[in-house]
Amino acid sequence: MNTCYGLTGGIGSGKSTVAKLLEELGARVVDTDEISHRLTAANGLALPAIQQAFGDTYLDKDGALDRAKMRALVFSDMDAKQRLQAILHPLILKQAKSDARSPTEAPYTLVVVPLLFESARYRDWLNGVIVVDCPAEQQVARTLQRSALDESMVRAIMAQQMDRASRLQHADEVILNDGSLEQLKGRVAELHKRLAER
Repeated sequence: MNTCYGLTGGIGSGKSTVAKLLEELGARVVDTDEISHRLTAANGLALPAIQQAFGDTYLDKDGALDRAKMRALVFSDMDAKQRLQAILHPLILKQAKSDARSPTEAPYTLVVVPLLFESARYRDWLNGVIVVDCPAEQQVARTLQRSALDESMVRAIMAQQMDRASRLQHADEVILNDGSLEQLKGRVAELHKRLAER
């Protein structure tokens, strides 16, 4: 199996941008958010179990998971959140491992996991973890810019994620994303060079 690194960071830290830049430089990217979207799309593998657990009201008109409605539920109901995670997380993990272990010409594989440290399922098979980091206020501003969430929802999501200091403590590599895109590109290129040489 080729070398696999986890990529994580809080909401709005720039994980997707860093993953895209590393992919452009030659890394293979396995994105657990994309896997989750596939599993919960119309006819997705997770839908029958979600339908059984939550009923048809949480499906949209196309038969896919109504993500906004489900997000509102799991933020207000811890039991619902745990039921959803019990359905989705094993399926996401299985697919991520399968994708990461398939043959590739890439120098390494990047597995993007938003809640990597919060989930005990990834650390033991990854060769290291990269944290994308920026100040909390930047996280809020960026998320408000790119999503339909309001500030209280963004802060509620952040409150459920591991705090910044703890994330940095667990990191093997840190990419600071507190400046311009050009600065970020430079930092990402240096990181890619190091990872590809290992």
